[in-house]
Amino acid sequence: MDELDDLDEAAEVFQRLRPRLFGIAYRVLGSVSEAEDVVQDAWVRWQGTDRGVVLDPGAFLARTTTRLAINVAQSARVRREAYVGQWLPEFVDTRVDPQVGAERGEALELAVLLVLEKLNPVERAAYVLREAFDYPYDEIAGMLQLAQANTRQIVSRARKRLSAERRDSVDAAEHRRLLEAFVAAARHGDVAALENVLSADVVAYADGNGMRGVARLDVVGTGRVARISAFAQKFFPGADYGVVEANGQPAMLLTKDGTAVALMSITAGPDGIDGLYWILAPDKLRAYERSAQRLTGRP
Repeated sequence: MDELDDLDEAAEVFQRLRPRLFGIAYRVLGSVSEAEDVVQDAWVRWQGTDRGVVLDPGAFLARTTTRLAINVAQSARVRREAYVGQWLPEFVDTRVDPQVGAERGEALELAVLLVLEKLNPVERAAYVLREAFDYPYDEIAGMLQLAQANTRQIVSRARKRLSAERRDSVDAAEHRRLLEAFVAAARHGDVAALENVLSADVVAYADGNGMRGVARLDVVGTGRVARISAFAQKFFPGADYGVVEANGQPAMLLTKDGTAVALMSITAGPDGIDGLYWILAPDKLRAYERSAQRLTGRP
């Protein structure tokens, strides 16, 4: 096989595995742009590898991607400490690939990704590899260069951490009903209607990275959250309100002149919407739009 044919074959193998590699990196990092960079770096390393001695390209590339993502996560933590206001994970458009390369949608909801940020990068990677991609413990241990018993303990601790911080949720139909009711009320600036779908202890988080007019602290309580949500009509005059899919769930997208200006998802429990997650930072909105094309390009 000549060099060109070998590189074409390497590209074909990599492209087939790309959704899984992106899915791993995205869950570890909570960032579309950083995950894309990690996957690109993994491609460069795959090009320079003696592929003739690689028995399992999938395992090799998953290990490479995981280690690269951990390295980026360790440096990202420092950058995020200097972030202006609330930092939220970037949304990913899951219409193209509903599970972002995973056998199941675990560790994909924005609220879960936010909790995962409280774990160190190795803990996060171990949880993601096990819960989202169902890798066996011995393989995860090899990827992370840990003892298998230690790997089991790390995943167990991560599960307990998420379980402790997760609220009771509603089924998919009720979740969508609440989101659509919120969209209808927000579109008309109807504070009373907004209050009707919010729980008493609702919390709103907004990521604007220092944008003027965007709350830098969490907003708590039905009345305050309803008023701020209604204000979106004045903050984005003339914007179109729509329901899209983000991270496997329906989300509200505001667009103006064809450009996304805000994207919001919710968490909901028996008492109504208990969490709102607003992305307003332009670079994060562009990352969401770009994520829809991530499977169409070659490495």
